[in-house]
Amino acid sequence: MALYERDYTSTEIGYVQEGASISFMKQTYWLLATSMLTAAAGAYLTLPYVNTIMQFKWPLFIFVNLMLWFGFGLTRNKPILNIISLFIFTLATGVMLVPMIVSFLGAGKGAVIGNAFLMTAVLFGALSLFALNSKKDYSSWGKPLVVTMFVVFISALVNVLFFHSPIFSVIFSSAWLLIFGLFTIYDTQNIANGAYSSPIDAAISLYVDFFNMFTSMLHLLGIFGSDD
Repeated sequence: MALYERDYTSTEIGYVQEGASISFMKQTYWLLATSMLTAAAGAYLTLPYVNTIMQFKWPLFIFVNLMLWFGFGLTRNKPILNIISLFIFTLATGVMLVPMIVSFLGAGKGAVIGNAFLMTAVLFGALSLFALNSKKDYSSWGKPLVVTMFVVFISALVNVLFFHSPIFSVIFSSAWLLIFGLFTIYDTQNIANGAYSSPIDAAISLYVDFFNMFTSMLHLLGIFGSDD
C-alpha cells in the first residue's frame, strides 16, 4: 500500500516541502518516457517467443506485482538498484503485452494497438494537465482507489476463470480505465506537491497508471472491434 500513501507533513531528507521543482518534474517525465521505450523494446524483442511467454504468463504476472508492491520498497534508498529495478519492471510489463499484441497482429488489427496508445496518451495528458491546474486537493484518494482497484481486479479474475462473459469484460475494462484515470490525477498532483522523495518513485507511479489505462483501452477496442 505504500505506493499510494503519501505524507505531506514529512520532513525526511529528499522531501520537497514547497512542491516538486522543475528539475524534479523533468526527471520524472524523462524516466517515464524511457520506461515506455523500455517496455516497447521488451515487447518487440520477445514477439517471436509468444508461446513461451504464454506458458509463463502467471509467473510473469506474479513477478511484476511483487516488484511493484515490494521490490521497489526494498531498493528505494539504493539509487542504482532502484533505477535498475525500474527498467527490469518496465521491460517485464512489455513482455506481458506480447500475447495481446500478437493476437491483434494475427487478426490483421495491428492499427488497434496504435490507436489505443494514441487515445491513452491523449487521455493521460489531459488528466495530468487537469491535476496540475486543479485547485482541489486529491491527496485523500489513494486508499479508496486502492480498495476499489482490488475489488475490480478480483471480480475480473473470477470472470476470466469461471464466467467468460464479454459484457462483464467490458464493464471491468471500463472500470479499470476509470480507476487508473483517477490514479493519474492523484499521482500527478502528488508529484507536483512534492510527495515523492525521488523521480524514480514518481515515474513508477505514472508508468503504472499509463500501462493500466493502455491495456484497458486495448481490451475495449478489441472487444468492440470484434466480429464475434
